[in-house]
Amino acid sequence: MNVIYNSEHFWILAYPAQQGFELLDKELQRTLFLQGASAWHFRNAMEEIPADERDEAHIDEFLDDYCEGTAHAIVIH
Repeated sequence: MNVIYNSEHFWILAYPAQQGFELLDKELQRTLFLQGASAWHFRNAMEEIPADERDEAHIDEFLDDYCEGTAHAIVIH
């Protein structure tokens, strides 16, 4: 596992052995694991963010939109 992005609101973790990514929303305490085609799509979408919009605010907004409706609540037992 490698942390590839860390902001006030999000972490992006890469799992090279599984060819996947995990998006962790710190604020809303939700997570989304992407593997296979969905991980490939996510990586391409991140790479398509224009260079002048690659700041924390724009990336966090992108991640929030990406997680909307598909991320799962983090449950601690």
